[in-house]
Amino acid sequence: MPGNFAVTEIPAPGKGILNRRRVIGGLTVAGLAAAGASVYRAAPGFWRQYFNDWSREIARPAWKPDPAAWPDRGVHAAWIGHTTVLMKIDGFMVLTDPVLSDRAGIGLGPVTLGLKRLVAPALGLDQLPPIDLILLSHAHMDHWDVPSLRALESKRTLVVTARSTSDLLRVSRYRGVTELGWDQQHRAGPLTLHAIHVNHWGARLRSDTYRGYNGYVIEAGRYRILFAGDTADTRVFRSVRNSHPIDMAIMPIGAYNPWIHYHCTPEQAWRMANEAGAERILPVHHQTFRLSREPRLEPIERLYDSSGGHADRILLHEIGQQVSL
Repeated sequence: MPGNFAVTEIPAPGKGILNRRRVIGGLTVAGLAAAGASVYRAAPGFWRQYFNDWSREIARPAWKPDPAAWPDRGVHAAWIGHTTVLMKIDGFMVLTDPVLSDRAGIGLGPVTLGLKRLVAPALGLDQLPPIDLILLSHAHMDHWDVPSLRALESKRTLVVTARSTSDLLRVSRYRGVTELGWDQQHRAGPLTLHAIHVNHWGARLRSDTYRGYNGYVIEAGRYRILFAGDTADTRVFRSVRNSHPIDMAIMPIGAYNPWIHYHCTPEQAWRMANEAGAERILPVHHQTFRLSREPRLEPIERLYDSSGGHADRILLHEIGQQVSL
């Protein structure tokens, strides 16, 4: 019965697996092999990379931040990897898009079908300080890692996420979970969060296109921080500019070749940060996963080239580095 995915004919306790057959969707062993071949043909590049990466070592980051030394005044930030940034804003600890697993993808029991990290997180789950707020931009698997989010469940932790995504969380295990649509805002501790409409999409799988996707402006007293999440080129960041500059813009700069319609180039990221009125840029979304064709260090090299005589505005360039404003 094609389309019926119930598992039948389960071996009885104590019986060998070869004594009975599992029939999945009416497929025989030969049918399963044919289905597997079809899946491979649909995405051969992914599967080649998946198997090539199987025995590859994940590199250690060259830097390790020390959030325990951060004072309770000011803004302090460390790039943990990809778009995972740990921030302490006037004593309030924020973690963006926590992805701390070895692979980002779909979990099938002990196996994760997804991309393997190039570089390990600068801090492991057991090395993070208690988190006050998890800020989620969208549900793509390289931004929304279920094992990481489950390990971070705590009754002290708030979560702010995009609309129609909280069903992917075990909501009752956090202090509170709030979905925001574009142009909505929410107060979380000392922070005010404004959700903005970036140029991306939110589906975790192909069919759930109803899921939202956000960038955020974070305001805390005299500080303004932009977390762009994931975005292609857009003019929307002009709308967040006002008389109070953005102290730090967390901008994605990688995975643009060939995905230019979904991810901005470093030059576009530099221009968009300037349009937002950002004084400093913390570049993310590069060096962590092999998501596209450009060489690993090309995004950060192009960002520095884009900066002209203002390279001092780029706060970090390697995973694990930290900065205090």
